[in-house]
Amino acid sequence: MRPRLSFSCIVVLALGACQPLGEVGRAPAFSPPEQTVEHAALYRVPLPETTVQPRASDHASLWSASQRSLLGDRRASRQGDILTVVIEIDDSAEFSNNTARGRSGSSAMGVPNFFGIPQAIDRSLPGGLSVGAGIETSNSSSFSGSGSVRRNEQLKLRVASTVIERLPHGVLRIEGRQEVRVNHELRELLVTGHVRPEDISRQNEITYDKIAGARISYGGRGILSTVQQPRYGEQITEILAPF
Repeated sequence: MRPRLSFSCIVVLALGACQPLGEVGRAPAFSPPEQTVEHAALYRVPLPETTVQPRASDHASLWSASQRSLLGDRRASRQGDILTVVIEIDDSAEFSNNTARGRSGSSAMGVPNFFGIPQAIDRSLPGGLSVGAGIETSNSSSFSGSGSVRRNEQLKLRVASTVIERLPHGVLRIEGRQEVRVNHELRELLVTGHVRPEDISRQNEITYDKIAGARISYGGRGILSTVQQPRYGEQITEILAPF
């Protein structure tokens, strides 16, 4: 009884530690901001090698080129700066392929005379069989296939992203994460990639098509997302089933 009881306790504890069971009756929790890459970029900015003491007249000029001045460049350019990524995807594609193939062939081979041996064998064969006819083969094959793909995607989003790193050649590595919870459904948006500072507009915005190596993920987790996915047992069965 003790081994069975111990095994039952282990199963119950393992199931209780699962994320879906831990959220029963509660809305999905947000990701801790302290564990994100943006938090590390904002709070772990490397210190400058040299410290310059500001002068009293540095902030007296109206023509200062700093980001906070009236005529300064407010575009993101350093680690920890924030810019807006504009995602407007409206893609459609349609493919259609048809393939047909056919082949037929025939061959015949015989030995009508070979020192009279075929005639001698024919006399001993029953049913009018003859070796002189030799071998005759015929074959034919045909194949036809068709396929079509139709896709239509539309997505319009705006997300604030943080400059995680400025590479030595000036390219900026950005990452943005946004989580919105409505009732018991949590929608997640993730954007990562590399941008050039000169591609950032004066409004401190950049479109998704100017992000190199862009990775855009838009999904969610919650009760509805869990119901729309097949159960783990069904997924394993579909992978392992040979038919």
